[in-house]
Amino acid sequence: MSDELTQEAELLMEEQIETLTHRLAKIRTGKASPALLDSVRVEYYGAPTPLRQLASIGAPEPRLLTVAPFDRSTLKDIERAIMAADLGLNPSNDGVLVRVPIPELNEDRRRQFTKTVRDFGEQGKVAVRKARQNTNDRIKKSDTLTEDEQRAARDAVQKLTDRFCEEIDRIVRSKEAEIMEI
Repeated sequence: MSDELTQEAELLMEEQIETLTHRLAKIRTGKASPALLDSVRVEYYGAPTPLRQLASIGAPEPRLLTVAPFDRSTLKDIERAIMAADLGLNPSNDGVLVRVPIPELNEDRRRQFTKTVRDFGEQGKVAVRKARQNTNDRIKKSDTLTEDEQRAARDAVQKLTDRFCEEIDRIVRSKEAEIMEI
């Protein structure tokens, strides 16, 4: 029973790492990353459609993204959607590709992004601690575990919590370094 509870806690904590990584991928660093356009939705036949379903996105240069639509008739819609996404990007359409130059970040913008990264990291840690608390509550309410087994299970959950909080710190430090890199 205690193994099941710690495995559930570990899965919940791993989900938080994945969520954090996904959220951080959307933050601009000054380098071109196709993940930057993940949140872009294009109006396609009256329905908002994820850009990745309509085009392939590449980063041929460190400061340039290219969007190659599968259907060229969507070029203007894709260009419009990227502008409307409020990412601070200014795409241009050459008839075949949509080129999206990534502007260099100024110092204020870099600081703003690092603050956002720290906030996301803190939210991830809070969620990990909440998973620990919920698991500890379930351990405490368990009728099948002895007192020693409960203590061992709580210790195992605490070790998981520490490990995942350290992982979040590492991810946040890495992203901050990436943002501050000129």
